[in-house]
Formats: sequence, structure tokens, C-alpha cells
Amino acid sequence: MSTTPIRPDPPPQEGRGEALVEMHRLYEVQRRACASSPAPDLRARLRSLASLAQTIDENSPAIAKAISEDFGNRSVHETYLLELVPLQNAIRHATRNLARWMRPERRRVPWVFGVNASWVQYQPLGVVGIVSPWNYPLSLSLIPTLDALAAGNRVLLKPSELTPAFSRLLQRLLAERFAEEELAVVLGGVDVAEQFIRLPLDHLLFTGSTAVGRQVMAAAAEHLTPVTLELGGKSPVVICPDYDVHAAARDITFPKLANAGQTCVAPDYALAPTAKTRALSEAVIAEARRLFPSISSNSSYTSILNDRHYHRLRNALDEARAGGAEILSCGDEPAARRMGLAVVLNPPLDCALMRDEIFGPVLPIVSYETLDEAIAFIRQRDKPLALYCLTHDLGYREAVLDRTISGGVTINGAFLHQAQENIPFGGVGRSGIGAYHGEAGFRRFSHARSVHQVRLFNVVNLAAPPYGRVARRMIRVLGSRRAADSC
Repeated sequence: MSTTPIRPDPPPQEGRGEALVEMHRLYEVQRRACASSPAPDLRARLRSLASLAQTIDENSPAIAKAISEDFGNRSVHETYLLELVPLQNAIRHATRNLARWMRPERRRVPWVFGVNASWVQYQPLGVVGIVSPWNYPLSLSLIPTLDALAAGNRVLLKPSELTPAFSRLLQRLLAERFAEEELAVVLGGVDVAEQFIRLPLDHLLFTGSTAVGRQVMAAAAEHLTPVTLELGGKSPVVICPDYDVHAAARDITFPKLANAGQTCVAPDYALAPTAKTRALSEAVIAEARRLFPSISSNSSYTSILNDRHYHRLRNALDEARAGGAEILSCGDEPAARRMGLAVVLNPPLDCALMRDEIFGPVLPIVSYETLDEAIAFIRQRDKPLALYCLTHDLGYREAVLDRTISGGVTINGAFLHQAQENIPFGGVGRSGIGAYHGEAGFRRFSHARSVHQVRLFNVVNLAAPPYGRVARRMIRVLGSRRAADSC
């Protein structure tokens, strides 16, 4: 996932002092609130979730407008479908299930401890910091926020400086509904983000690139702040030999073009049987033209965020073309930063399109002769955030699932696994650390406190010094006869 890099040692800058002072003030306010009220009850947490839902419901047109302004053009339908709807569903899911999640969980006690009891009690961590990216500025800010609030935490949220209109609006809307000791938004550029990740937080969630994730983890280590890193990488699509190319094109194309490909779980490249590669590429282009007959002045087609990202994609295509790749394209509108889908047939494996996360409407297609070869191709690279397997054959499906590792998987579709509240969402290896969404999010932002209660008598007293016959008998019964005989 692309984001602005963080410099390890920023030089002093004019005008940043006020923002940093405000950030530290908000942190101290929330830290004091944790000390005075460490664990909000169920009623208070449900009120917070209801306030969040009401804020979104009442301001969705303004939110969509601000996001579109930041992008140059962001499809209103995509903002509603890909951000507002998942966020609202996540709030409803947490509201329905929060009482159950908060209940202590009874655990079995070994017989030797008699009628004692054990349970796990989930406690708030304290002040949770969330650093969110620009590509889905609403959902990637507020879905982890609602998980942290459901777990009873205070939240400091740092949205991206690359979506200033949305970030300012979010700060204002949340300030109208929430006390700053519960939820507050910190605005500022890279310099503020550099200091934000160095706060002595109780947990830090960062969504962004793998390169910046390394810097975040290093900064958090200063205070031993636990981190959840939602990063990215190159998420492959495996088109198995049995799968129809036209069905594959339908399954791939919209997920690739949603938000103009600026999605961390977008299909990054496709692996297809050699005999089907040409037909697949043509079917994908045909499907793209069906979805978007024209990208010029098309309000349903999202722009690339800024000139830097647009030129990065153009340069990557030029490099692949110079390396001998064939490129099929749906056109371009440079003035509006609208880039139509480009399919790249068999790109050089050392080019930028195959080294780096693409994060745009470009789909390389790599040919394979056997499924074993396709699986080996994935395994030789970093573990992806998502993997997509298109097949109706159980053997093919199990081969891909058993022999690859990824953050999540959708079979016969793309990116749908991240919309499921009952399964965790997160990466593995260089694509991320930790997962959230639904109950997994509640637990991610909670401390699982172990509790054991002694009843009737304390078995430890039976084995206490001076050691003798009783201690030897307990060792024989609970451990081993040989160990007991050596005492």
C-alpha cells in the first residue's frame, strides 16, 4: 500500500510546533482519562458505536464530496459501496455482538486443582494510536477506530495528509460527537506522523507501505509499543486450468479497477495457463470496456491520487514495454489523471511492475505451464496480503491453499474476504503483522487477562516445604515416577 515515507530524523520546520503541541496535549488528555476510567462499561461503548454510526449516516454526502475533492475525482458510488457500506456493516456487527465479546470466557481447570475456576477477561489496552492511509480514507480510519472503541480504548487518529479535505472534515465531525478524551483526530504532515508513531501508546495500528511499516515498527520499539501493521504487497490471482477465461475476466476486472486499482487487496498480477493467456488478456480488456465504455470525463471512474503516482505508473509501463512486454490498454486521460486499464502480457520479471506493489489500474499476466510452476512462482516471493484462486476443481483449490501462505484468500472472486466481519483481516510476513475486523478487532485492541480463583483449599499448600512424602507423591501423580524416586 503506497503512502508518504517517514524520515527517521526530521529537521526542525517552521509552523509544525503548534500541531505537535496539540498532539501531545490530546495524548495527555486521553492518558488521564484512562487512569480515571480504565474500562468503560457495555452501555458506554454502545453509545460510542451509535455516535459513530450517526455521524456517518448524517454526513455521507459531505464525506463523499471531500474524498472526491482530494482525489480530483472519486466515484461517489465507490465511496458508498467500498467505504460507507462496509463501515456501517462493521458498526452493526460490533453492536450486535459486543456484549458476548465482553463476557469473561471460562476455561477448564485441571483436576488436581479441585473446584478452582479459571477464566479470561478482556480489558482495554488504554490509548490506541491509528495511522490511516489515503486510498480508503474513511474505512481505513474508522473500522479500526470502532474496533478500538468497542474494546473500551481511547483513540488518537492520524489520517493521511494526502487527503486534506477529508481529514479536516473528519476532525470536525468527530469533535462534534465525541469528547476529546475518548476520540480525537490529529492533523499534520509527515513531520507530525513521525512524532505520532513515537508516542508511548498502548497499541499502534499503521496501514501503509511495507517500507514505511519498518520505520513505524522501529519507532514503536522505543517504548515497546505493540503494533498492528496492515501493509500490502503483490497479491496474485491464480487462474487454474479448468476455469473459463471469460468468467475469470469478470471476477478480476472490477476488483482491479475499483478505486482505479488503488486498493491494497486489489489483484496485483495474474498467473494463467500459457494456452489461455492471450484469450484472458483480451477478455479482461473487453470487460473493462464494458464496465467503463469511456474514462474521459466519466464521473464513475476514479482518478489517480496525484501526479507523482500517475507518473510512477506511466514510467513502470514504459519500462515493461521497453523490456519486450506487450501492452493492451483502454486509454488514458492525463489531464484528469484517469488511467484506463492496461494489461501487460509476460512482463520482464525484474521490472518495476513485478518488483513493487502496482497500486493502480495495471494488470500483468504471467504464463505458466503447470499449476506447480504457478505455486512455485508465488512461494519464491514475499507472502502477499491477499491471494485469489479461480477454480471449480477441489484438487487445484487444495493445492493452492495448502502450498501457499497469504494474509487472506478469496476463492472464485476477489477481495471479498476482507468484507467478512466473522473472519480476521490482516497480512503475514512483509504484508503485515496482526489482524482485525469484528471479534478479531475487539481482541486485537484488548488485553486477555488470565484469572484463576482458589476455592475451598489451596493445593499449593500441600506441596509446600518442608518437602517430604506429600511432595513426592504429587510429583509421582502429576509428573513422573522416576522424578519422584530421585527426590
